[in-house]
Amino acid sequence: MPTAATPPLVMTFSASDPTGGAGLQADLLTLARLRCHALTVVTALTVQDTAGVQQVHAVGADQVAAQARALLKEMQVAAFKIGLLGSTENIMAIARILADYPDVPLVLDPVLASGRGDLLAGADQRDALCELLLPRTTVLTPNSLEARQLVHQQTDRETIDLPACAASLIARGCAYVLLTGSHEDTPDVCNTLYDKGGEIRRDRWPRLPGSYHGSGCTLASALAAYLAQGMDIAAAAQAAQHFTWHTLQNGFQPGLGQFLPDRMALFDPGHEAS
Repeated sequence: MPTAATPPLVMTFSASDPTGGAGLQADLLTLARLRCHALTVVTALTVQDTAGVQQVHAVGADQVAAQARALLKEMQVAAFKIGLLGSTENIMAIARILADYPDVPLVLDPVLASGRGDLLAGADQRDALCELLLPRTTVLTPNSLEARQLVHQQTDRETIDLPACAASLIARGCAYVLLTGSHEDTPDVCNTLYDKGGEIRRDRWPRLPGSYHGSGCTLASALAAYLAQGMDIAAAAQAAQHFTWHTLQNGFQPGLGQFLPDRMALFDPGHEAS
């Protein structure tokens, strides 16, 4: 009979991505690579390739809730991770579930569009996310475009100050914001962790050539994995960034579109950003 200890369990709510680059498949690969066990709740089915998303079909909210409740009735999770949710009804259902687990850390990746720019969440979903999920979120992991969209949907987003975006999102209820800078026009990628007191840490990573599918999912899942293992927020944020950057550095191009992160590539967890 097996006697090995159970690894930390991380429940992830997201859409299925048949490319394996993002979504539940990215979460599963990342969590397994970082020695956690993924409990996967499917929120939507997608039709996509490495060039973009053609279709998104949301799973019914009752089915989303049933998947999660069946698992949570039997197993104790160490962290939650949220990605693409597919519908406002799914956001509402997941918020009700999370309310029963207030002490379990939650990493929220606000997936609003694909890497190519395909719209994946309308204004109603953004509003519901901010109202129902942000107050329950431990760490929000938006890129700069997503942060601006969540804070100022009706303004010139390019002129919005990113520290002000982070402050606004924290004021809406989340404890921390890890704001990533891959979409900014800077020589390096600058990622900054904020709490209600302002900037906690800033990490710079060499900007890699090419376009990558699933980097945000990888970062959020890695962060959830490290939190599930008991790391503090700042250390988990740095470790998750290092893991993600390494998967991108070793990325591969299986089709004609974006590169995919190699989450199985060997890496040195002691590496520090500049």
